[in-house]
Amino acid sequence: MSNAPTLDHPTFAIVKEAFPGKTFRATEYRGQPTLIVAPDSLHEVLAFLRDDARCAYNFLSDVIGVDYLDYPAHTIGRFAVIYNLCSYSRTDRFFVKVFLDPSLPTGGIEEDPALYLDSVCDLWPGAEWPEREVFDMFGIRFRNHPDLRRILLWKDYPGHPLRKDYPLRGRGERENYPVIDRTDA
Repeated sequence: MSNAPTLDHPTFAIVKEAFPGKTFRATEYRGQPTLIVAPDSLHEVLAFLRDDARCAYNFLSDVIGVDYLDYPAHTIGRFAVIYNLCSYSRTDRFFVKVFLDPSLPTGGIEEDPALYLDSVCDLWPGAEWPEREVFDMFGIRFRNHPDLRRILLWKDYPGHPLRKDYPLRGRGERENYPVIDRTDA
């Protein structure tokens, strides 16, 4: 008996049927299905997965950023944003992944027009903070986000530290911290 994935999760067929003109990729690893979507189709597909009664992914558990720089296997783009969806009625998880490829060097904090996605805060209000974290750590911006600003680092932090080309020791941020002792408090 083979342990190869069968890609037989019913949501794959439902999405393929609902969007006949769109191209998707699908993977399944250890029973966890992942649908790979183009950035321009992301919001529409996520709204469908939430609203269609056959899917009913009514809870967004997390929004995750990944940097695939120097990843040994071929990927569609350097960065990925992954949406972890849950269906309460079936106790089922479904992952939706979108790849983005930067059009500018990623060493600084400049806005890259290729690193934009539509926010899903209108679909799941709980996406506000995870999207802010992905923005803060990876520099991926979300259109129509109600409050897109840094959440973990200060406003003028010089980069996005979870990018793999960011130096491990930072760029001098630690050396610029003011030393505060008990007499300053």
